[in-house]
Amino acid sequence: MREHRSLELKESVTNTFLKTVSAYANYDGGVIIFGVSDDGTIKGIEDPEKVCLDIENKINDSIVPQPDYTLCIKDDERTVHLTVKSGTSKPYLYKSKAYKRNDSSTIEVDSVEFTRLVLSGRHMNYEELASAEQALSFTVLSEMMQEINGIADFDQDILKTLNLYSDQNGYNIAAAILADQNNFPGIDIAKFGETISIIEKRATFDHMSILSAYKNAMSLFRDYYQYEIIDGAVRKTVERIPEAAFRETIANAFIHRLWDVNVQTRVSMFNDRIEVVSPGGLPAGLTEAEYLSGRISVLRNPIIANVFYRLKIVEIFGTGILRIHQTYQHSVMKPSFEFGENTIKVILPVIEMQPDMTADEREIYRLLSPTRQKSISEIASAASFGKTKVTNLLKEMAARGVVKIEGKGRGTKYRL
Repeated sequence: MREHRSLELKESVTNTFLKTVSAYANYDGGVIIFGVSDDGTIKGIEDPEKVCLDIENKINDSIVPQPDYTLCIKDDERTVHLTVKSGTSKPYLYKSKAYKRNDSSTIEVDSVEFTRLVLSGRHMNYEELASAEQALSFTVLSEMMQEINGIADFDQDILKTLNLYSDQNGYNIAAAILADQNNFPGIDIAKFGETISIIEKRATFDHMSILSAYKNAMSLFRDYYQYEIIDGAVRKTVERIPEAAFRETIANAFIHRLWDVNVQTRVSMFNDRIEVVSPGGLPAGLTEAEYLSGRISVLRNPIIANVFYRLKIVEIFGTGILRIHQTYQHSVMKPSFEFGENTIKVILPVIEMQPDMTADEREIYRLLSPTRQKSISEIASAASFGKTKVTNLLKEMAARGVVKIEGKGRGTKYRL
């Protein structure tokens, strides 16, 4: 038994556990076990009933508002289990401070995180707050609404309909993010050559409507990942990376990112892929599997999402990931997703149509990546056949130039 984000071990009852109660109530909940040392050794408690009463009194006297928790005695171990649920009346304070878990430790939240907790307790999103800047113009939004929706008279009533303006608070932060000029971060794009030391193009689209940033990003994308061919009398556009996948990725980055941090959405363009990193990890309560399946969509910025929907940039909410996968259905190389605590990275590879390979070779091919080396053990653990067969297949594929072998001996790694 070891401590982790949702489990803390306490040999005895001291007031330090109250910080963790605050952290669990403010975020995803968790368990504190009393009577167990830091290394996981069960020590037991002499009087568990008295300890339960002590814990209950400390929580009721020290945490504001009162969190939702339960206490349970494990008679065989003589330990006390305190289960704290994620609360709905955030922030939960201990000595006027809010806490969160950082791996296996508990730390005080900063001012930005504290504001997020307050908004969560009010069931509000950051984009709903009143904008500090009220002298806003919406030329780009107006032009796109006219082009896409045929709205010729773009006025304050339209802004109210889009939930960007109210008579009580004026323009909100969503309106400022969509305004022609603002103080919010945009997109930082770099196009690399053969190595990351060679930068062919660098463009930053900042402090402008995210609609302008979106259009500029799409324009650069078409410059590098689309070309035309003439087939008889017909001119055709060839996509090295599906435009629909890139469009969904950029739109999702704007719709789901955290706007209260001054960090740009970063787009790195390579010859064989595009990487898009947006600020803000998975929304609270959403697992990686749920995100990737598209079964559940948690919108951090529903007002911005609604505008993108009305402008037909995105389709039905929550289908973006599925649409990205669909654009690669005939490609050997597939999009991938990497999740950090504060970021989500989407990797869109160049389309590669099915090469001449056996079914077993195609399985190995799908397990490899052009950007990440893998060992024999890693590949074999995910394959449907044994390590010896995986080794032989990799050798054959390497001989044909399909797979690259890097390193020697036990350090040998493979990638596309």
